[in-house]
Amino acid sequence: MINFRYHVVSLTAVFLALAIGLVVGTAALNGPVVDSIKERVNALSKDNQQMRQSVQNMQKELEQEEEFAADMAQVFLPGRLTDRRVLVLGLPSGRDHTEGVMQMLTTAGANVTGRVDLQDKFIDPENNSNLMELATVAARPTAPATGLPGNGHGVETSSALLASVLLDRPEGGTPVTDADRRAVLASYVNAGYAATEERVAGPAEAVVVVSGQPYVDKDFGKKDESVVKIAEQFDRTGATVVAGNGSAGGNLVAIVRADPVLSQSMSTVDNANTIQGQLVTVLAMVQQVTEKKAGQYGVGDNAAERMPKLPQ
Repeated sequence: MINFRYHVVSLTAVFLALAIGLVVGTAALNGPVVDSIKERVNALSKDNQQMRQSVQNMQKELEQEEEFAADMAQVFLPGRLTDRRVLVLGLPSGRDHTEGVMQMLTTAGANVTGRVDLQDKFIDPENNSNLMELATVAARPTAPATGLPGNGHGVETSSALLASVLLDRPEGGTPVTDADRRAVLASYVNAGYAATEERVAGPAEAVVVVSGQPYVDKDFGKKDESVVKIAEQFDRTGATVVAGNGSAGGNLVAIVRADPVLSQSMSTVDNANTIQGQLVTVLAMVQQVTEKKAGQYGVGDNAAERMPKLPQ
């Protein structure tokens, strides 16, 4: 009869054999496996180093290209917009490159009448009713604006009011006094809907609308629609160039380019977040005020050309 001791000895022998096999197998394979792993780690380390070097080289090339564009701006732009009155209207999505656009306009000799930055609060659909009320309260004291949209869209109505005091009046329109201009703008600044660094010096004949990427939050549809309405209202009076960042995903540049009506009056630049694009933005404005011509420029797939071809 097989007793308990026999079972214990048998099990012990089995586990001992497994242990010996693992030790022997590990010892036999340890050298080749370790060597293979070391080779792979070394190869990956080398690849990573090469990729880091490649990124550094591309970054350096980009910096050199931007420096070249800045140098070329000093050659091509001076005098291009002398005595031309241009307003810079910054949208919340375009804050990062608004200053660059301002500098290029100054290099071209433009008389920048002012910089007005609309705030996120202005775009927020929850403030629609408040904007409608403010447009009524802020209407010009001495010569109230006429022809403001009456469709209940606060952003559109407020944009029309701001455009009426910041841009030239149409022929036959009542001139806007400096007091009215300051009063209307102050109403929006004090309410947190807009910001301006200094006093707006008179009306402008043209406007650069500085925009960026499309909205991606839950209200993206309404916000993108509001941004378009802002540009439309300012385009009704002055020559308009949209200085954007990208041309896809429903941002202002993409919407203007896809609209057969808007694209006939507004120019767009899809890489105005770069020095190259800011240079092209100014050239597009030159084309707008001298040739009364709109164009779609940049590096996006839906751009007509990289830059406008101006007459000598």
